[in-house]
Amino acid sequence: MEIEARIGKMLKEKGLTIAVAESCTGGLISSRITDVSGASDYFEAGITTYSNRAKITLLSVPEEIINRYGAVSRETAKSMAEGVKKAACADIGVSVTGIAGPTGGTEEKPVGTVFIGLAIEKGTYVRKFLFDGNRFEIRRKTSDAALKIVEEYLEGKPI
Repeated sequence: MEIEARIGKMLKEKGLTIAVAESCTGGLISSRITDVSGASDYFEAGITTYSNRAKITLLSVPEEIINRYGAVSRETAKSMAEGVKKAACADIGVSVTGIAGPTGGTEEKPVGTVFIGLAIEKGTYVRKFLFDGNRFEIRRKTSDAALKIVEEYLEGKPI
């Protein structure tokens, strides 16, 4: 069984809903979740916020956070996850923000830098990753990692 189906099964069994805020993956995570028949039982929304303005207006990410830490940061990922959870009235909010390349990287944040956020009732958690590969591979690895984080949470593993 694919990870999307396993997550869907667990969400259904637990009576939980999920919403996703995506930047560098451009909707790939939402697409993968909704590839599973019956996803409407647990998938509330997927919001692709590529621009800073969209992060601010659609997810309520404070402009000061983006100005101070950047769109690709632990702080922005945290705020995005919390924003999508609240906007969609979901039990779980997942966010991804990163640099898929091949342009946009810096010495401090090279191509492949990704932050994934998970907002749940007891708090918000963010993990940083550095993926290698081309744009497609980085986007795919990011979506894989985000889904794995959700799966581990639903299985009761430490976040």
